[in-house]
Amino acid sequence: MDVTVRIPVLGDWVGVAGSADRNLKLIREALGVSIAARDGVVQLTGPESGVAAASAVLEKLGEQAGQHRLLDRQQVLELISDITTRQSMAGPRATGARPSGTVSWEGELDVYASGKRIRPRSDNQRYYLDAIRTNDLVFGVGPAGTGKTYLAVAAAVHLLKTDRVRKIILVRPAVEAGEKLGFLPGDLEAKVHPYLRPLLDALHDMIDFATIRRFMETDVLEIAPLAYMRGRTLNHAVVILDEAQNTTVAQMKMFLTRLGDGSKMIITGDPTQIDLPDPSTSGLIDAGRRFQRTKGVGFVALERADVVRHPLVQRIIDAYGDEGRG
Repeated sequence: MDVTVRIPVLGDWVGVAGSADRNLKLIREALGVSIAARDGVVQLTGPESGVAAASAVLEKLGEQAGQHRLLDRQQVLELISDITTRQSMAGPRATGARPSGTVSWEGELDVYASGKRIRPRSDNQRYYLDAIRTNDLVFGVGPAGTGKTYLAVAAAVHLLKTDRVRKIILVRPAVEAGEKLGFLPGDLEAKVHPYLRPLLDALHDMIDFATIRRFMETDVLEIAPLAYMRGRTLNHAVVILDEAQNTTVAQMKMFLTRLGDGSKMIITGDPTQIDLPDPSTSGLIDAGRRFQRTKGVGFVALERADVVRHPLVQRIIDAYGDEGRG
């Protein structure tokens, strides 16, 4: 959809665009639209809901600039959030939102990286993506290299780009192989980012670094340890819990009850790689017993035959059998 917005600005154009076009960048990344601006004329291109929201945000910014009021970064983000919230309350027709379970991704998934083609490469991977499409809670289990994390991230990016959700949240339990984040040097960001590297590696394959950074600055993308989910309600988001075999039953319950309106949760893990002192306390295994037949919950088991890394990886997994780690 293409829309041209003409904004009569009595004050400085910087009041609309922001310093170094900061406001336009925030709008572009938060709403997934392309923006071309010149001499008070703004060309918007993108999904209908994103273009409608961007047009409304620009008009409000124009009104504020006309009154010589300059909004700071946080105020612009709040304005974007307020407008998108009001449009979503007006119903699916006004926002372009799709009811749960009707998102289509026939063939390739739509991600931000130009020319990047992501599609299932086995029957089980197709079942996995179909489960994500049709359920709000999905468990994907299987050995390393089967694509359970990569495809979960790809589905999340697809849902974000096609305006089905507003943010992506990547989560991992904060214990692996007996080590805790507290033993790592640096502040929280320095601790968490190396620890969540597998999720970031998948993300960097689909979104360029500058866009990832902007998404993080505008809270479109959040990366956090599991403990930071406590007390929250996660609305209009895709939330991915990776390495879920290392959650306890209490942690899994806490995480699952964070599910909010318009959100999907994807839980991935490998039951053969439990690093808890007592493997029987794994929240992933417990959840499998509790929810295997629950309506609205999808369970997909990926197998060694679904490994899509280097051809040797499958033979390595076969050689180690259930003793394989990683």
